[in-house]
Amino acid sequence: MLLNATKCGLQGVGRRGALLGSVGLLIAGCTAGHNLPPLPDYQAGAYRLGVGDLLRILTFGEEQLTGEYRVDDQGQIAMPLIGGMPASGKSAKQLESDISRALVKGDFLKNPHITVEVIAYRPIFVLGEVAKPGQYPYQPGMTFLTAIAVAGGFTYRAVQEYGEVVRTNKGVAVNGRVTSNTFLAPGDVLQVVERYF
Repeated sequence: MLLNATKCGLQGVGRRGALLGSVGLLIAGCTAGHNLPPLPDYQAGAYRLGVGDLLRILTFGEEQLTGEYRVDDQGQIAMPLIGGMPASGKSAKQLESDISRALVKGDFLKNPHITVEVIAYRPIFVLGEVAKPGQYPYQPGMTFLTAIAVAGGFTYRAVQEYGEVVRTNKGVAVNGRVTSNTFLAPGDVLQVVERYF
């Protein structure tokens, strides 16, 4: 009980106060992660390519330059004629422009028309109190609740009102709380926490 009270912010209230507070907090469902700041919704329009994304790059009229390319662990794609091209951190439109410029600069094409599509996003990871923890393909529009459904649903010990997510953005990992309708991003690590009772 005292451990729960400490985790729920009742330090320094005395043994009797902590015991009474713990009972109230247990009834209210106080659990790990309850005090994390909310994680902002992921905005799909702001998507930036990252390591592990699988891309389809279409070069109109140039079949030898059209194909599927995966962003490697260095954040690059390897394309014929132009070699390694930085992709991580860019939008699809930015990568289209960079490829076009490289083809013109190398005197390979005069007026290339490039389209970049993400055909497989980097996966999300669902851990903790779900039926089937593991790695799952990300789908645009995925929320906390849809990720739980993909992972087989909650266990009977799970906190269902919220979860914890670790999201990496520009090399910085941010930890935050998500609720059922919070949108997830590719690469998110979702932890479904266990109730204390």
